Amino acid sequence: MYQTVWRWHFYAGLIFAPFLIILAFSGAVYLFKPQIESVLYHDLYYVEEKGDILPSTKQIDEVQKAYPETAITSIKYYDDPLRTAEIGIMTNGEMSSAFINPYTGEVAGTLSDDEKFTTIFKKIHSELLIGGTLANRLVELAACWAVILLITGLYIWWPRNKASIWGTVLPRFNRKGRIFWRDMHAVPAFWLSLFMLILILTGLPWSGVMGEQINRLATYSNTGYPPFAHSFGEKPESIVKTKDVAEDIPWAAENIPVPNSSVTGYVPLSLEKVTDIAQAEKIQKPYTISMPQGEKGVYTISTSHTKPGDNATLHVDQYSGAILSDVRFDDYGIMGKGITMGVALHEGRLFGVANQILGLITCLGLIGLIVSSYVMWRKRKPQESSGAPPKSKDSKVTRVVFFIMLGLGIVMPLVGISIIAVYLLDRFVFSKIPSVQN
Repeated sequence: MYQTVWRWHFYAGLIFAPFLIILAFSGAVYLFKPQIESVLYHDLYYVEEKGDILPSTKQIDEVQKAYPETAITSIKYYDDPLRTAEIGIMTNGEMSSAFINPYTGEVAGTLSDDEKFTTIFKKIHSELLIGGTLANRLVELAACWAVILLITGLYIWWPRNKASIWGTVLPRFNRKGRIFWRDMHAVPAFWLSLFMLILILTGLPWSGVMGEQINRLATYSNTGYPPFAHSFGEKPESIVKTKDVAEDIPWAAENIPVPNSSVTGYVPLSLEKVTDIAQAEKIQKPYTISMPQGEKGVYTISTSHTKPGDNATLHVDQYSGAILSDVRFDDYGIMGKGITMGVALHEGRLFGVANQILGLITCLGLIGLIVSSYVMWRKRKPQESSGAPPKSKDSKVTRVVFFIMLGLGIVMPLVGISIIAVYLLDRFVFSKIPSVQN
């Protein structure tokens, strides 16, 4: 059993280690998005506090004058009086942000959403920068296999003879060679295993296959967003989802259908009126007001970058100011609440700087585990051989482990497909190569 589990652990690590290094490094950088962006874009983000803040409509007018060919999509308000107002603009289909001094109306400049330093690392983290479905699936596959690596690694780590803290919970620093590197791999893996597992699981809601399964489960079980979110009664028929028309939407509110403004023929509300509504409803800054799209569109007031308990998504009739939909954290189902807190933990904002540091230690620890495993493999690898653990001679044990792994693959479909592929390779390709057999 040990030999068979070790063999699966070896091949999984060999195949997915490069992807896990990319995920860990890019994730470690993205954890410190607030600090990094504050330094890189200081001239765009910060101003001196001078007098009274200009009306929101005036701020948007100044941006429109500076960039007449753009369409205004949103405006974001911060709780820091020294922050510029961030106004979303679209030019030839490209989303950017214009930053304006809220006291003087001076436009500090623009920044394309896709060109932000942290956005680039986010793309590396979620789609290996190249984008597309294939890249997203590779990232998800690597993350799911990391779960398999943790499970098989803990089985290999588990002491089978006389228990000792040395080599299990504490590394043997006085040993040399492969034993030293084995301890530097196994012991930190034991201490970090729970944190790595949490980090992996909290990232799965964004994935293509598992994320969609999680979303469906939350929807059908009514444990994601509530069916009673719309104050005027039954949920309106709509094919438009909130994530398609607004920014900074919490995970649990992304798929809420967007209601229509019920009154037409009137002048839309001013932004000042909408901000008054946000204040009256006690929406915590930073929050974003997304503009109505079309005559029947609505204003969307949303905040997702605050503490999970402050999450809010409101749809407001653009003419009457009636609140058509109001979803807060307390309205989420149990899955919605759990995933919202998990997302905040994953992004390093659930409990401040301590959360960021814990995430950083976990990411760097994962990279360290991969490096130590490589050194350990090189030290045990014979000449002209892959150094893979020998195949078990007990076919019954091999089948048992295979079906256990396949069971995990049922929970994680991409893993199931890859397990079958790896098994077939091991059975019909690797087994025919003498250097791999040894």
